[in-house]
Amino acid sequence: MVVIKWKFRCRGLWSNTRDRIACRFSEAVLTAKSLTYNKHMCKNYAIDCLLEPIFWFVDNFAGCLGKVFVFCVVTLTAAAVSIAYWVGLPYWWQRDPTTTVFLVIFGNWLLINILFHYYMGVVTPPGYPPVGARVTHAAGICKKCITPKPPRTHHCSVCDRCILAMDHHCPWLNNCVGYFNARYFYLYMVYMVAGVTFVMLAGLDIGHVVLWLNDTGGIIPNNDPELIGHPVRLNLTGALVPVKFIVEYDSLNFPREHKLPVPPITEAQRICAHPWKRKAVIFMAVTCLSVFVALTTLVLMHGKHISRGETSVEAHINAAIRKKDRHFRNPFNFGRKKNWMLFLGLTHRRKFWRHVLFPSNHKPAGNGVMWHTLYNRREEWP
Repeated sequence: MVVIKWKFRCRGLWSNTRDRIACRFSEAVLTAKSLTYNKHMCKNYAIDCLLEPIFWFVDNFAGCLGKVFVFCVVTLTAAAVSIAYWVGLPYWWQRDPTTTVFLVIFGNWLLINILFHYYMGVVTPPGYPPVGARVTHAAGICKKCITPKPPRTHHCSVCDRCILAMDHHCPWLNNCVGYFNARYFYLYMVYMVAGVTFVMLAGLDIGHVVLWLNDTGGIIPNNDPELIGHPVRLNLTGALVPVKFIVEYDSLNFPREHKLPVPPITEAQRICAHPWKRKAVIFMAVTCLSVFVALTTLVLMHGKHISRGETSVEAHINAAIRKKDRHFRNPFNFGRKKNWMLFLGLTHRRKFWRHVLFPSNHKPAGNGVMWHTLYNRREEWP
């Protein structure tokens, strides 16, 4: 009997202790919720609070870092072009002069488009609401500027002003991407992706030669008597050393020596034999591959938004609206073809080959303040 009573007493003590702990935990949770209660409290609000230090850093230092980013873009572009002319041009000229002429013309066409669209994206204002003028089609009042805000206009905390058709603030341009420079920004990314793809394809053979010179040798004419007529190999310092035999390893990992014909190194391959040129080729490969991955992702993402007739800011807003209203339709979406024509400014009988494939500073249709929608399409496009 004593043992049974002791068991029931222990079980009662454990049950009371567990209930007390659960009660205290519930009180703590209720207290925390009461102290942080907000009718707008949700997961997104909590994430915004956690990211507030990052937002503060961007708002206060993005403007200063923008010039550094522009300098980095210019420096990397200049380095890539210099390496292409220093290593690639002599190599291809020794291989095939006709192909070299085509590569130079095509590469410089891409380079001109890259430089033009980047420069225009940096120096072209994105577009601002008219100051002192009456905005007849205001979508609301900006809480920070305390001024009427036209449709599709959003406030940029870095520029500290409202931007027409704002997409985002780009630190690599040190400028906002808005109504008047969005085309320059997007075409710069497109031509940059095409440019790095062109460099990587044209440099595949050079990269293969660089790797081959590190592993094999060849017979080349040289003034050094010790190297004339002998197979040679590039050592780690980039110097040519004689090789009198080739060493291979069999399946049992025993070395065996035999004399095999060693392919001669051509003059085009000799151009890439310099150690600094090999380092430049490796630097070029890493840089181009990184830029290709990053900008291809951005090109596809922004291309999806353009096809829908929306900016990056509107994409988030419209996605939230669609969750609440399945029948919501973007009033600025006129279909993929029309959206692209409006974005590229192919109005007034402008041609794709002249105003997209070649540098053009034409402005987009309209003024960024008044917009055509699905509900007033009867009006003529500007």
